Parts: sequence; C-alpha cells; structure tokens
Amino acid sequence: MLISLPRLNRKPPLLFLTTFFSTASSSTLVTSTIFHQCKSLASAKLIHQQFLVQGFPGDPTHMISMYLTSNSPANALSVLRRLHPSPDTVFWWNQLIRRSVHLGFLEDVLQLYRQMQRLGWKPDHYTFPFVLKACGEITSFRCGASVHAVVFVSGFEWNVFVGNGLVSMYGRCGALKNAGQLFDEMRERGIVDLISWNSIVAAYMQGGDSIRAMKMFERMSEDLEVRPDAVSLVNVLPACASVGAWSRGKQVHGYAVRSGLFEDVFVGNAVVDMYAKCGMMEEANKVFDRMKVKDVVSWNAMVTGYSQIGRFDDALGLFEKIQEEKIELNVVTWSAVIAGYAQRGLGCEALNVFRQMRLCGSEPNVVTLVSLLSGCASAGALLHGKETHCYAIKWILNLDENDPGDDLMVINALIDMYSKCKSPKTAQAMFNLIPPKDRSVVTWTVLIGGNAQHGEANEALKIFSQMLQPDNFVMPNAFTISCALMACAHLGALRFGRQIHAYVLRNHFQSAMLFVANCLIDMYSKSGDVDAARVVFDNMHQRNGVSWTSLMTGYGMHGRGEEALQIFDDMQKAGLVPDGVTFVVVLYACSHSGMVDQGINYFNSMKKDFRVVPGPEHYVCMVDLLGRAGRLDEAMELIKGMPMKPTQAVWVALLSACRVYANVELGEYAAKKLSELQSGNDGSYTLLSNIYASARRWKDVARIRHLMKNAGIKKRPGCSWVQGRKGTAKFLAGDRSHPMSQQIYDLLRDLIQRIKALGYVPDNRFALQDVDDEEKGDLLSEHSEKLALAYGILTTAPGAPIRITKNLRACGDCHSAFTYISTIIKHEIIVRDSSRFHHFKDGFCSCRGYW
Repeated sequence: MLISLPRLNRKPPLLFLTTFFSTASSSTLVTSTIFHQCKSLASAKLIHQQFLVQGFPGDPTHMISMYLTSNSPANALSVLRRLHPSPDTVFWWNQLIRRSVHLGFLEDVLQLYRQMQRLGWKPDHYTFPFVLKACGEITSFRCGASVHAVVFVSGFEWNVFVGNGLVSMYGRCGALKNAGQLFDEMRERGIVDLISWNSIVAAYMQGGDSIRAMKMFERMSEDLEVRPDAVSLVNVLPACASVGAWSRGKQVHGYAVRSGLFEDVFVGNAVVDMYAKCGMMEEANKVFDRMKVKDVVSWNAMVTGYSQIGRFDDALGLFEKIQEEKIELNVVTWSAVIAGYAQRGLGCEALNVFRQMRLCGSEPNVVTLVSLLSGCASAGALLHGKETHCYAIKWILNLDENDPGDDLMVINALIDMYSKCKSPKTAQAMFNLIPPKDRSVVTWTVLIGGNAQHGEANEALKIFSQMLQPDNFVMPNAFTISCALMACAHLGALRFGRQIHAYVLRNHFQSAMLFVANCLIDMYSKSGDVDAARVVFDNMHQRNGVSWTSLMTGYGMHGRGEEALQIFDDMQKAGLVPDGVTFVVVLYACSHSGMVDQGINYFNSMKKDFRVVPGPEHYVCMVDLLGRAGRLDEAMELIKGMPMKPTQAVWVALLSACRVYANVELGEYAAKKLSELQSGNDGSYTLLSNIYASARRWKDVARIRHLMKNAGIKKRPGCSWVQGRKGTAKFLAGDRSHPMSQQIYDLLRDLIQRIKALGYVPDNRFALQDVDDEEKGDLLSEHSEKLALAYGILTTAPGAPIRITKNLRACGDCHSAFTYISTIIKHEIIVRDSSRFHHFKDGFCSCRGYW
C-alpha cells in the first residue's frame, strides 16, 4: 500500500526574499539567515538589490562573502572598492588575492595588489606572502623587488612569513645573492623557522647551485631549533643527485629512515631518483622494493634511471611491468622509454612507443619529441623523422602559448636529425629559419656535429668559423669544440686543429678538459702529428679509458706498434682494465706494425687472462694481421674456426690481402662470400677487379665492371688532398684543372727521371687498364697522390712536412716512388690513406712494408 505524502510548495527566490524582507524586523536576522541561505549568484544579486532599495543597515562585508561564495569575485570587488579602508577589512582583499593565486591568475594578483594600494588600503602580513608568490611564479624580479621595498617601508621585514615569501620569490627569480643576503639578515634577527631553511635550500636548488643547497642543508641540520621535515629532504636530495654526491645522498637517506620520514611517498621517490641519477641502480632498486606506497613518479624514477645508464633492457622490462599492473602512465614514463630506445639507435621502436602513447591519450611534450627525433637521427630513419616533424608543426611549434625556448629545443633536434640522416640542405634550411639572435650554442653545435659526422667536414669547419664571427658570435662549449675537432680529424686539417687547440687554451675549458683533450689526441693522431697527441696526453691531469685507447690508436695507425703496446702496459699499471675495444686497438697496432707473433699472443690471452671474449671485430683484426704478413692459409683457417658467422669485414680483410699477394683463387672465394652476404660495397668489387688486372685477366676485369654497372654500383674515384700555403688543394688522377698544372706536371716528370736513375722501376701492376707498358707508365705518373706531392713541393716552405690525404688505399707504385723521392727532397712526406699513415723520409717508410 502506497502512502501519499503532501507536496511541498517551494517558493521562488524572488517571492521568498520579498516575503522575508517584508517580515524581517532586524538586520541581525538578515545577516544570520539570508546570507547563509544564499547559494546562487541570482539570489545574491536580489539580496544586494533589496539592500540598496530598502536601505537595510548591516555589515557590507557579508555581501562580499556572499559574492565570493557564489563564485563572483568581480561583484565582490565592486562592493569592496566602495568601502572605507580599514585594517579589519583588509581580510577581504587577501581573500580575493589568495583566490587568484590558487587559481593561477597571477597577473590578477598583481592588479588587485596595485588596486588596493591606489584606494588607500594597506597590505598586511597575510597580503605580502601571496603577492610575493605570484611575483616568483611569473619570475618578475622587478615586481618582487618593488614589493620588497613596500615591505621594508611598512616594517614587515621582521615578520617570518613575509621574510620566507621574499626568500622564495628571489630564489624563483634566480636572484640567489639577494635570497642569501635576506636569509642571513633573518638569521641575525632570529626570525628564521623550518620554512625559512626550506625556502633557501629550494632557492639554491632551483637556481642551479646544488653545492650551496647542500651546504645550507648541512647548516640547517646543525641548527638545534629546527628539525628537517619531508619538504627539507625532497629539496636537498635532487641537489645531491645533480652533482653525483651519492655519499651525502646516502646520509640523507639514513636520516629519512631514522626519522620515519621515509614512509612519505615523496621522500621515497626523491631517494630513488637520487640513487638512479647517481647511476646506483642496485641501491635505487632496493629502496624502490622497500617502499610500501608507490605512485607513477616512483616507477618513472626507475625507468629513467635505467635508461640513463644504458640498461635499456631493464628499463623496458619495468615499462612492460607498469603496463601489466595497469598503472596509469604519464608523459615522463613514455618519454623515458622513447629516450631509451633512441639512445640504442632503435628509431623504429621509439616511434612505435610514441604511437602507443598517442593511442593511450597521453599528450607528448617537448622532451618526448626531442627524444623521438634523437632516435630517428641515430637510426638514420629519415622518413620517421619527417613524420615527427609534421607532428611537431601541427601540435608543438609556433603555438601562441608556447615557451620560445621549447620551440628552439625542437628545431635544434630537427637540425640534428636531418644532419645525421644525410639531408644537410634541409638541416641548413631549418637552421636558417632561426633568427641569428635566437640561435643558441646547441643550435650551432648540432649543425656542426651533423656535418662533421656524415661526410661534410669542410662544411662543418665553415659553419664553426661563421659561429665565431662578430655578427654571429656565440661562445662555443666543449661539445662544439669536440665536433670541430672531429671535422679536423676527418680532413687531416692540422693547421685548423692547432688553431682550435690554441682557442681552447686561451678560453680555459678546464671543466670539460678531459672530453676536449681526448678529441685533441684523436685530431693530432689523424692529422699526422702523433707526437703532438702524446704531448696533449702527457699534460692531462685526468685520463680515462678513451684517453689511453685514443693514443694507442694513434701510434698504431702511424706504424709505431712498440709504443702502442707500451701505452697498453702503462694503462694496466694505472689500474684500468682492458675491454673489447682496447684489444681491437692492440690488434690493430700489431697488424700495422708487422708484429704478428705479439698480435697472436694478445688474441690468445684475451679470454684466458682478461676475460674478454673475442668478437667479430677481433677476428677481423686477426685476419688483417695474418693477411698483411702473407699468411693467407692461416687467415683462412682462423675464419673457418670462428664461433660466429664471418662478417663482411672479415671477407674484405682477406680480399685485401689477396690483392697484395696476388692470390686469385682465394680472392675469388672471398668475393663469392661477400656476394652471398649481398655486400653493395664498391670496394670489394674493385679489389677483385684489381686482382684480375694484376694477373692480366682482362676479360674478368670487364666482367666485374659489367656486374658493377648492372648493380648500380659506382667505383669511387681516387682523390688526394694536400695542404699548401694558400689552403688545401684537391687532385684526381690525371687532373689538369689546377692553375699550376703545367708546373706540377713539369716537376713530376723531372722527379720521375731522377728517381729512375736511383733504381725506381714503375710497377705496371698498378696501372689497371689493358694498354701497353709505356702508356701504363704515363698513367701511373698521373695518379692523384703524385700530383698532390708535386704541388706540395712547389708550395711548401723548405724543410716543412708535406701532408697528403687520400680517400683510398695508397697505390703500390706511388708508395715505391715516394720512398725514392724522399731521398732527393728536403721534406718529410706524410701520407694518410684509408687505412693508416705513411711517413716517408730519407728513403724509408714508417710502414716497413705492412700496409
């Protein structure tokens, strides 16, 4: 049975208020009932209207409260502006200012503050902290300093809350000196509290002065009147992480455990993050496992930490676990995983994760796109890079609300991607889009580095020179210097490299001297002056594994194997443990110095004495070592015994040896293996063609050239560069384009005649065309390195070395001719070919026949 209840007739607001005002007898009843029952803006306006019409007495601040409750600050402000200034009603200004701060309307905060002053109201100790917070959030030092002046005049500098607000404001504005000075004054007055200490530590941390942040935390710990809380620890732990001060971080961790603060998830996350950023992932993992409460930040710290130290498998494993446990991923997690793939050169995988991210509805940020573009660059994935560029144009770049710095980060990453994907014109176009005044050191560095790493070394040095011009000047950093030195090393541009070295010394790059010094060693070694590389090495205050291996490589490519092995011994005495890379360098040095037995001994001792398992690269070195010594059968036996499938490089090394020792049968076998591996390298075809030419099998030569033509493979022409008084000159075989061609060919004919009298006989095996012997001799005399030498003799000061670089392996006939020529000219001839250096002097070559 249903019970019928009587319907209640609700009066509309207007009728209710009219009835109420007609029966109300006192203002007390109005204030106690109407204001509390008013819940809508429409009702608030009706009440306000009745006040104005009927002239009810009462406290007008109730009207302000009513409007604020109805979420109508404009009406509240309209009432407040009509009130007479008094200390009691400043509270309502503070309410309006506080509301704007909490909602993020920071410009409104400053407008309200200025308005209250213009109307004669005096801010109090509650007003200033809110206003100072707004100044700090918008990083307006000028506004903050003007508020500080009012604080000083008003006498509120003795108030601890206002003082804390000032310290925090100066810290957010980057004015660390002002923040520190103000904090010291507060300590002298004896008005500091825990928040004051937290504010100054946070100020130094936000300002990038991690060392001082840690020192202030230590001083705080010594103050018996305060006890660090969770905020204190969350402030100082990132400072420890940023400078790798894991021992101090561990002490803070210990304090967190003893004080019970570790149970706070924010503290736990900060501890995990500190260990992760210090590379101590085992410690980070222990802390992570002990955390009773975890959030997405906890997982992010672990994923990012593993990515940063190169443990990408662990990072990706955690990522999969996060997905399995259905933890909501944020942009930090996605970005860390994308960065992990990018740093491994897995651009396609990084792009797949990015697509998953978009499908999950997570919005990428600038860091995500920069990481993704880095992955495309490392993988050479131009198409994927272009896709990312399109996304950036649509959603990131040139948006009104964007920070210009974010746009620049993305454009820099695009320049890097296009440079490394061998699209230098597009990279240059992106660079040109940035106004000269807005180009940062990173902008210049990525363009220089991209060109230096991908075959445009001349362009890289040209851009580096432009960067230092007065109209464009941007101070290069250590990475810029390293990229420029890399370009010099690629070109063998010793003169330019020396100028950069002088610039480094003048501008004191001490903080990055290890990094730069390693590049200097590499540059001098590859530019033909390994003794200068040794001087740089000897003057280094600190060395790492790269320093030792760079010098060893330098000695190896110059045929100074004994010195390379001495460096290897010294490296072990210094406490460094040889790894796989070190042994590649050792075997390379032995190979280029004819130290066959020593090389075999080192190869055999790798696993037994150093626990380094030989990889494909070590077998390549061994095949090269045995091949150069003519021990081709042993090289073949070594290949047959390899525990892994021989790589292209192994067969190329064997094929090169067959070329030197004219072993046609084995050369054909090596070429067949290369064909099975679908090698598109023009060098393998050329080597086999040369083997046939040396054996006068011209039909086979024609067959190989026909195969190359059908496969679309073009033989690289031999090209030589030589440094003269007026820069670097370039020559091709038979080149007559140089203005000094007549003088070059006249000198060359004279030199050939003179060395023939000393016993030189042209080696027609290196004239790889089916012509008569006389014509072969003419062809040999026009090789690019001989033309470069003649030009060098004509333009180089007496007694100065002549430095020649060739893009291919040095010709055997030219090697013989240079050995004779070095006896009749007063120059050392330094030739850098695709494999090593040759120093010709007084009828001898540093290679001693092992080349």
